[in-house]
Amino acid sequence: MAQTTPGSSAARPTCVGGLYEVCVGVPDLAESLAYYERFGCRAGRFGALDASAARAIYGVDSSLRSLRLHHLDADHGLVRLMQWERPRNDGLGLDPNLRCVGSRWGVRLTASVLDVANHAATARQLGEPVEVIDPILAVIGEVTGEAAARPFADPIVGVREMVVIQPLYRQVFFERFSYESPLYGHINPNCLFRTSQHTHAGMMIATDDHQVLRFYDEVLGLKRWFDAERPYGQATGSRQIFGLEPGETHWMVDFDDPRSGHSLEDRRSGKLKIVRFAGDSRLADKLDRSRPGSLGCSLYTWRVNDVESMWKRVQSSGATSVTDVLPDEFGTRSFSFVAPDGYFWTLLQA
Repeated sequence: MAQTTPGSSAARPTCVGGLYEVCVGVPDLAESLAYYERFGCRAGRFGALDASAARAIYGVDSSLRSLRLHHLDADHGLVRLMQWERPRNDGLGLDPNLRCVGSRWGVRLTASVLDVANHAATARQLGEPVEVIDPILAVIGEVTGEAAARPFADPIVGVREMVVIQPLYRQVFFERFSYESPLYGHINPNCLFRTSQHTHAGMMIATDDHQVLRFYDEVLGLKRWFDAERPYGQATGSRQIFGLEPGETHWMVDFDDPRSGHSLEDRRSGKLKIVRFAGDSRLADKLDRSRPGSLGCSLYTWRVNDVESMWKRVQSSGATSVTDVLPDEFGTRSFSFVAPDGYFWTLLQA
């Protein structure tokens, strides 16, 4: 694996900003646009590729029509809808939780997690295809090991978090209580669910090789802000959300927007959260359903300051299936590859 280049970090190619897009394969652009508008998104640029061009940059033998969705003035956490003429499969599908190798999910801040829960409950009652993990309270003191708040005496500082899994969408929603983080998600108050852009996105792997994640900081230049084991006893919401088995441990590794700081005032959204299980954990392998050409959540993108130089860097790393630098469907110089952990990525010139 390539090591960090000597000299100033400012001189080397690096990812910039937060995680740029959560890309979702859909059968109908207009129908999915209407869905995401309820979460405060709006239509941006439209783009298209013929099958030959799509094969060159995404490895998919199918023509492609895409639509980028924006959210207020966010420069990260956007959505790209990708309509393939011939999808390769139906994606990650319905699961009771986010547990599988290849799992991807987007996370949004909401003004009312119970409002989302009410809609999810109604959908279940109507027999719609949806799996729901109802809002779970994670008190920050309990998670960090500090003294827990005394009920009816101290402020409860924490979040309520829930998961909604549909055939095309894997979404996590959270609501804050008794604290603010002004740069971590901006809620659009003029939409049905009063939600922010994607504040972060997740992936899941199963390996005993913790060094495989060095690719993200040492090659892509992301900032590793958090890296810790989460034993079963400390996993509050994670037990249900990640489908932990009794006594099972896992590791959480966060790669943040390089501009992000540690204080609540300086934290920025745009995080990549990787959940690592031990190599012998029982997780279904769905990596082939978590890449371009699949329906549902199937690709993440990040912008870079110098796409040609980054291409050279990635080529000399542990990545595989590195494409040439080519115009994507929006005309932006981009290239794709499979990272050492098995996930497919596309990087774009900022």
